[in-house]
Amino acid sequence: MKNLIEKLSAIHKNSASVIFINNERSFSFKDILKTPASDLSMIAPGDVVALIGDFNPQSIAIFLKLIDMGAIVVPLTETTRSEHEYFFETALVDLVINTDGIRRRFHNGCHELIEELRKKRHAGLVLFSSGTTGRPKAVLHDMTLFLKRFETPGHPLRTLKFLLFDHVAGINSLFYTLFNKGIVVAPPQRTVESILDTCAQYHVELLPATPTFLRLMLMSGAIPERIPDCLKIISYGAERMDQITLDELCRLLPDISFKQTYGTSELGAVRVKSEASNSLFMKISEEGTETKVVDNVLYIRSQNSMLGYLNAPSPFDEENWYNTKDIVEQKNGYYKITGRTSEMINIGGLKFMASDVEMKVLEVPDVVFAEIQVKENPITGQHIELIVQLNAASHLKKEDIKNYLKTVLPNYMIPSRIIFSDVEINHRFKKA
Repeated sequence: MKNLIEKLSAIHKNSASVIFINNERSFSFKDILKTPASDLSMIAPGDVVALIGDFNPQSIAIFLKLIDMGAIVVPLTETTRSEHEYFFETALVDLVINTDGIRRRFHNGCHELIEELRKKRHAGLVLFSSGTTGRPKAVLHDMTLFLKRFETPGHPLRTLKFLLFDHVAGINSLFYTLFNKGIVVAPPQRTVESILDTCAQYHVELLPATPTFLRLMLMSGAIPERIPDCLKIISYGAERMDQITLDELCRLLPDISFKQTYGTSELGAVRVKSEASNSLFMKISEEGTETKVVDNVLYIRSQNSMLGYLNAPSPFDEENWYNTKDIVEQKNGYYKITGRTSEMINIGGLKFMASDVEMKVLEVPDVVFAEIQVKENPITGQHIELIVQLNAASHLKKEDIKNYLKTVLPNYMIPSRIIFSDVEINHRFKKA
């Protein structure tokens, strides 16, 4: 098998064709490889290398070269700087590359999964999960397996690089675009105005985003007037989409195809097919990937899944099935994610999902975001409180929301307290 740069060079035979646009500059694949970068001569095959960067020519060039050198790459961004030392220690990082250059770290640690990769002389990839409980888990992939899914041809699209450099969906989007002769367009900022201006300026066809960002876009009033004609597909993932937002997006943008994506740090970004543009049902269609449902929870077995965690026991069972912890509804081979097992609420023995309440709150005009918080209760075990973010000009009262919820929800699902406040959104544009 050809090495990665050789393989991509063969795909991009016309070395003058643009593959990347950043800060109003265009780059061909040949330009990317010529981008001035750190001296990598001190890196040996099997070294664990933290690459602190972003989707720019220098970071992409170093990333590709490290893979061909057989290094184990840990992509990180400046936004998570406060956690970098934890990431370095957990991933047993040997060298760190950032804008200041390259430096070596010394440690006495070892891990059997890293040693396994080194014996195979395979490059690796370490991603950190963004789970809500405990410290992030260090997910180790064999890059040989990770890259196999890109051997299936896709479409050459101009894709806006919204998702981040240290996230599985961002890495997946980069390689999908490179392997299919697409063009990567990096926005100067991740704001609604900047994203839409960049899409219009560079004729972007595909906008991958989170449901939270799409709702921000919807509530900003930019839809449909600010949506450029060039935009053909909007994909969404990384968190659960709500039907209300999707329905409104489809109503206002009937000529755009909305496609759900699915994946985890452990499995990578799995190929899926949406039942329809306005449907939250999806079918997992990736070759070499199997699914089953046990007690309404989705399990996946994939040839391209991670090798394991570097700081936690393996989550795979004896037959290599991975419990996604996603609760699903089934229909004709399609799945709709309705919640997470960790999000189940139990009030006096009556169980429901936080999303069951949040979706009803979003039906109220002027509500931008809604978030349920679970509190311990000495009598019922738990009770719920509701945080609601309103449009700035709204005159909605808490009683208005509570009265509406009483008409559409049973009493045990009514929040005991409603708080008007901004809902926290993290740097990945997901509800924190």
